[in-house]
Amino acid sequence: MPPGRDRDPAGRPRNARPRDAFGRPLPMGSPGVERVPDDYTPGPEEALEAAARYLADGRPFHAHEVLEARWKTGPSGERDLWQGLAQICVGLTHLQRGNLRGAAALLDRGAGRVAGYRDAPVDTGRVVRLAGELTGTESPDLGRKLDELAALLREGIGS
Repeated sequence: MPPGRDRDPAGRPRNARPRDAFGRPLPMGSPGVERVPDDYTPGPEEALEAAARYLADGRPFHAHEVLEARWKTGPSGERDLWQGLAQICVGLTHLQRGNLRGAAALLDRGAGRVAGYRDAPVDTGRVVRLAGELTGTESPDLGRKLDELAALLREGIGS
């Protein structure tokens, strides 16, 4: 176990390293943007709203953290939906960082998980189409696509 690594009471590592607005790690002690807490356990509507807010703010990495928290703490039967949405957000993060290969891999993987999920609170067909539109795109209008995905997530609130 690395000395000084921040761990929770069960011994699992925490991700205490500060991050910038695009989710890139910063040196320890640097000021970073506010993070999603390690112990965050959102319900489905809360996760959709928080992720939509981060996407609308141009912060898909943080949307991924929210969706990841839901996937890890929600019912096992919903795992593919939340994991797929989180992977799509990581794909968007890779696009922001200019990593087209990483973006394509995560967008495809996430779309595959979301496509296989039934009874979702979001329109999975539209989410999959949006991920497909971004795969292999060198210069997408990323801001517009983040807003589109945010709108799709918000449509799922209260359904």
